[in-house]
Amino acid sequence: MNQTRDIIIIGCGAGGGTAAQFARKTDRKANIAIFEKGRYPQYSKCGIPYVISGIIPKISDLIEFSEEWFKKAKIDLLLETTVEKIDTIKKIVFAKKGNDVIEKPYSSLIISTGAKPFIPLIENVNVEGVFVVRTIDDAEKISSFVGKGRNATIVGAGLIGLEIADNLRKKGMKITVLEALPGILANTLDEDMAEIVAEQIPDDVAVLTNHLAVKVESTSGKISKVVVKNKESGEEKTIATDLLIMATGTKPNVDLAKSIGCKIGETGGVVVNKRCETSVKDVYAVGDCTEFLDFITAKPSLVGLGSVVVRQGVASGVNAAGGNYELLKGVLNTSTSEFFGVEIAVVGSTTKRVEKVSSIVTGRFNGFSLPDYYPGGKPISVKIVVDKYTGMIIGAQAVGDNAAQRVNTLACAILGELDVEILRRLETAYAPPIAPTLDAVTLVCDIVSMKLSRKR
Repeated sequence: MNQTRDIIIIGCGAGGGTAAQFARKTDRKANIAIFEKGRYPQYSKCGIPYVISGIIPKISDLIEFSEEWFKKAKIDLLLETTVEKIDTIKKIVFAKKGNDVIEKPYSSLIISTGAKPFIPLIENVNVEGVFVVRTIDDAEKISSFVGKGRNATIVGAGLIGLEIADNLRKKGMKITVLEALPGILANTLDEDMAEIVAEQIPDDVAVLTNHLAVKVESTSGKISKVVVKNKESGEEKTIATDLLIMATGTKPNVDLAKSIGCKIGETGGVVVNKRCETSVKDVYAVGDCTEFLDFITAKPSLVGLGSVVVRQGVASGVNAAGGNYELLKGVLNTSTSEFFGVEIAVVGSTTKRVEKVSSIVTGRFNGFSLPDYYPGGKPISVKIVVDKYTGMIIGAQAVGDNAAQRVNTLACAILGELDVEILRRLETAYAPPIAPTLDAVTLVCDIVSMKLSRKR
């Protein structure tokens, strides 16, 4: 006689919510419960900048799967419930909801505790008007401070920082972006590609690279100014601001996993295999609290992309329910974004990171999305990174029109381990109002192919 499975999931973000759905699809009779410490069921964190600007009309629109949806799927969702302890010997989870103490047994446990914002050392940072961008609650608080003509300062010129800057500008705010590194998007794009983006940021957005926020000044408990320091000269100056947003990255939230003996990797995330299993029997982990291998470098990499998190959710949910699902041998880290009218996309690591593990050749093509003779063509720049000895494509970046779709094509090439000689011969669709005879993806391969032939 088969015993009914008890599957418990800690966290109802993209990873935990997806895990619950695929556990239910795999085992229709299992008891499935989700413990979520927040007030909301699964919602899109990536949509937060756009709800602040009003492009997404209501904060509630971010919710992807409602409480009613989970109820219909016979998944027990416990909101505002905090897991306090896990007994892996007796396989019991201890949680608290208000004054109620909950004890639930499990056959399989999935940890999806996400990440917490990283806040750099800034004097007097704990005042009203200073925010992070992580939750719906954060979005609500930030929205209450947004107003035309007001001053906003964003710390961090990565993807999230620039998305927030763009969306606050759409609300008529005066924007200053502070970045401690020498250039914007330093962890996403190579310097030459990031410069293309920087040139298209509007003049009314002040971007101060090599600058640190060192102190917050306040009036009646509310932020009024931020003191910034030039890292090169040491000079300090004061910027008036009504709103300070920290977009300085995150740290994996591994306290719970660590407490039960899950192995923590060199990046600080929970180590998982292709089935999303941790080092503890019958315990899985997914999402921003985990690390997995990089497809290109085979080095540990923190999981931080929604697309990867959802894939992990599928794997953990299926496997926890008795199925069999494995991820690829590593993550491609394919990502995209758009701000100030500029689309960017990337797959793999920046050149500096790949250089540490491979001898490489790079090439960049700058062109347009349509034939020269047809009006309306938009700029597109594509850069690829190729292994010097094998000719295999191991990384790519694109800035401009349809950047994401071009990088998706290059992601397929990396996954399929295609060399540049094959991809340069790719037959792409052509019609004057839609695309040129030779796409930027093939033309950049031509450039690198010629470089390789000269080196050989």
